[in-house]
Amino acid sequence: MSPPLVVVLNGPNLNLLGMREPEKYGNATLDDVEALCAEAAETLGLAIDFRQTNGEGELITWVQECRGRASGIIINPAGYTTTSIGLLDALLAVGLPVIEVHITNIHRREEFRHHSFVSKAATGVIAGLGVQGYALALEAMAGLIAPMDDPDDAA
Repeated sequence: MSPPLVVVLNGPNLNLLGMREPEKYGNATLDDVEALCAEAAETLGLAIDFRQTNGEGELITWVQECRGRASGIIINPAGYTTTSIGLLDALLAVGLPVIEVHITNIHRREEFRHHSFVSKAATGVIAGLGVQGYALALEAMAGLIAPMDDPDDAA
């Protein structure tokens, strides 16, 4: 049996991690984040599909493709957090557990960043813990998608 698939999606400008505002986002690159996720997924017995796009339509298409294919979605919607009702609708339509991740604490930043459309579809939100938030999201997702223990199997 193949391991459960978790799709890790990253929105606009996250391809610039390590170069863009390192005082806010740190020095880790998106490749570093992908390696962190791959290591965490392996430890947790998960498979991952890690992607990044600057395009809202492409991100929505990727979410839709998760239906019937993935066990859960981890998403850092970046700039689409506060603007994309289309992304919210797609996340709601797939009917999967969703964990929203933000490298910074969006509630300590500019007022316009405090509202997230994505949070309406999210099972949970991790914000402000740097790139380690991705590993924590994978750990949480593993718990969400793990098959429930059958009480009849208890010894």
